[in-house]
Amino acid sequence: MLTTIKGYYDHGQIVLEETPPVKTKTEVMVTFLTGETSKNQSPKRKLGGLEGKVTIPDDFNEPLDDLKDYM
Repeated sequence: MLTTIKGYYDHGQIVLEETPPVKTKTEVMVTFLTGETSKNQSPKRKLGGLEGKVTIPDDFNEPLDDLKDYM
């Protein structure tokens, strides 16, 4: 099972923001997210960027004639 839990590293300690869903000794892997990583990420997408560029036909939800044999 893979589980991701947000937390932070402070003075040699890793502090988790929630309790892990395990009760026994478990192997973990820690990835440090530094400022350099976030600079390389793509810019966030703007919501509604395709507004007015995409249209949906009025009969979009109507049955397709090609599938009549299967219905």
